[in-house]
Amino acid sequence: MPGPTRLLEPLRAFLRQEAASGLLLMLAAVAALTIANSPLGDDWEALWHTSLGVTLDGRTWGMSLGHWVNDGLMAIFFLVVGLEIKRELVLGELREPRTAMLPMGAAVGGAVVPAAIFLALNAGGPGQSGWGVPMATDIAFALGVLALVGSRVPTSVKVFLTTLAIMDDLLAVLVIAVFYTGTIELLGVAEAVICLVLLVIANRAGVRSLLVYGVLGVALWVGVLVSGVHATIAGVLLAATIPTMVGQRPADGRPTRSPLISLEHRLHPWSAFVIVPVFALANAGVPLTGDLAILVEPVTLGILLGLVVGKPIGIVGTTWILARLAGRGLPGDMTWAQVGALGVLAGIGFTMSLFIAELATLDEAGHRGAKIGILAASVVAGILGWAAMRMTTRRT
Repeated sequence: MPGPTRLLEPLRAFLRQEAASGLLLMLAAVAALTIANSPLGDDWEALWHTSLGVTLDGRTWGMSLGHWVNDGLMAIFFLVVGLEIKRELVLGELREPRTAMLPMGAAVGGAVVPAAIFLALNAGGPGQSGWGVPMATDIAFALGVLALVGSRVPTSVKVFLTTLAIMDDLLAVLVIAVFYTGTIELLGVAEAVICLVLLVIANRAGVRSLLVYGVLGVALWVGVLVSGVHATIAGVLLAATIPTMVGQRPADGRPTRSPLISLEHRLHPWSAFVIVPVFALANAGVPLTGDLAILVEPVTLGILLGLVVGKPIGIVGTTWILARLAGRGLPGDMTWAQVGALGVLAGIGFTMSLFIAELATLDEAGHRGAKIGILAASVVAGILGWAAMRMTTRRT
């Protein structure tokens, strides 16, 4: 039987990779901001509006470079998110309801309270559609900040934050699918449904070839893109059909790796170290002027308060209520002070918040205010979360 160290090694590897990705993400965001506010700013903006596609019989199929990033590359990011969610539901922390209850509840509270704060400031106004922006937590960014704290952070704290963020991602996917979908095209829906049915049949038939799932997954992405539902949802749907079972080699009967685990391990480095930084380069660049009045605009202030204030209130409050109702303590050696520090750290909503901001029907000023709010909140939450985690954890 493998020892505890061996059982924890996949989690440790995941945390190390996410932490490194978070640090790279910070550099990409800084680079995007620097370029956007330099003499190259206009050229940088024009670059992401460059059209890329193919022309056949006088008809062009294509999108701008920015849309290829947001609708294409981010579909792979959402595929990895979907694989992580399914792994946790089938094999990990979300498999046991009693174990997952606190971080799952914390994720819900940490999403609802920020959205409520945003709506309190923007209901009925032009920025109302941005209510989903402050709901998200960026796991890579948050674990990157935790990495700066060092070895003093207990594994139980990292597991709690990771489980919370994965549940948070699931909520974000549902919000995007239900509330940020445009006009529905039935032809695209039909194609997507057929591909999804074929993927489910392949799963039930025991097909383990990732090539089969890859070909059907591309066709699914095209169908979802045409349907009007955001194309990244195809990544999550594809992930739900990837088999988790471990097979056996015909020759010696030895177990083979789960297709889900294999695909996640192959794609995760590309998602963490290429796709997410490129997304940051394409979306984090916003011109900053000397006018600080934008910080008190309803959209900007709603996101800033939602992430920095709403997240810790929602996470700590919901965790406390559920712990009292269940008559249980915190997992492992966590303390309530660390839950508060995690709540502050969860206010880093960078990647998913920027993504939802792009989907929201905001005007130009609203989009600019949303990006500034996200960036400001992520910086404030990162600094305060780092300081709070250092103060609440003893050196080990």
